[in-house]
Amino acid sequence: MTIKAYLKPHCGWSNGVRAIMSKYGLEYEDIDIINNRDNYAEMVQKSGQPLSPCVEIDGVMLADVSGEEVENYMLSNDLVKPTSTTTDVDTNAGCSDEEHAKMAPKTIRFF
Repeated sequence: MTIKAYLKPHCGWSNGVRAIMSKYGLEYEDIDIINNRDNYAEMVQKSGQPLSPCVEIDGVMLADVSGEEVENYMLSNDLVKPTSTTTDVDTNAGCSDEEHAKMAPKTIRFF
């Protein structure tokens, strides 16, 4: 299985996707869409929309998804088998105020 995950470095939704990949021991490409604008542009072009996370699994794009939704897709399509393994991260939660602050642009003062 080839997996490309278009993720933010600090984001509840993105961390939920990472947790699901870890839960099932899946190898995937973690593509940073915040610090590399070309990666963001690629995600928008492939998904047809600007929201993240987006996860491409064997050529199928799951746009604006939570980790929970990615897990449900993989289970429904027999790409993974159910497991009793749990995650220590909420797989269906947005960004906290702290995570938003980490992504905020830095103010530059010219005085």
